[in-house]
Amino acid sequence: MILRGFESASNGMLALMDNLDNTANNLANVNTAGYKKSGLTFKNTMDASVYQKSGELIKGQSAGGNRYLGELSMGSETMRITYDFSQGGLMKTGVPFDFAIQGDGFFKVMDRDGNVGYTRNGSFCRNSQNFLVTKEGDYVLDNTNRPINLYNDEMEEQPTTYQYLVTEQGNIEAFDGRNRIPLGTFGIYNFSDKEDLRSIGFSRFAPRSADNQELRTPPAKFTIQQGMLESSNTSVIREMLNTISTNRNYESLSRVITTNSDLLDSAISVGRIRG
Repeated sequence: MILRGFESASNGMLALMDNLDNTANNLANVNTAGYKKSGLTFKNTMDASVYQKSGELIKGQSAGGNRYLGELSMGSETMRITYDFSQGGLMKTGVPFDFAIQGDGFFKVMDRDGNVGYTRNGSFCRNSQNFLVTKEGDYVLDNTNRPINLYNDEMEEQPTTYQYLVTEQGNIEAFDGRNRIPLGTFGIYNFSDKEDLRSIGFSRFAPRSADNQELRTPPAKFTIQQGMLESSNTSVIREMLNTISTNRNYESLSRVITTNSDLLDSAISVGRIRG
């Protein structure tokens, strides 16, 4: 049992270290636009079945053969990372190429290699070819899965002379002071199973499973707010409390290791004396 105690406590300490790393990551991204806080789920390890010994009586039960009482876990380990996709607060920036989604859905972006990701971080800009891109240079896609071009043949002046306006439904227009020229519509997408999404960095997500269907978000489910960004949904206070709780649990398991180590030393000493 002493060795089992070592193993159980060490597994718990490893799980707590994972939890602390996750909390640190949430705190590090508290000011990252569109960031969704992550959490960990754990699974039991070294489960043991517990039986009533033959002949022992439990109130209300008759004596007889061994009776199954349930399962007893002797430890835990990290199983997977989960994400909280609840709405973050909106902060006003006044920047024309900053956009926030209020409601459901994600912006769809694509890098130069054709890899697709989904994000709530709407901090975009215009590149030298007049495409709307992320700060990392990835294309922002419209509702036909094409990169959004901020210039077309109807525009008589240079793109820098136009004001770009986006409606709450995601329609993009260039305005020269007289006319509004339509340029496309943001593609806002969701998924049949958000729990299947995994992080791919830069506040972006991608489905783990090919069976997780990409769904076009209906306009009634969202609005696009221009000149605003969605802030992280991380709560600094909750993460700090989680840090304190994790550290206390870690210290408790550390004391278990120390106690078992002392017991093992005593058992070895007794064995040597008897030998």
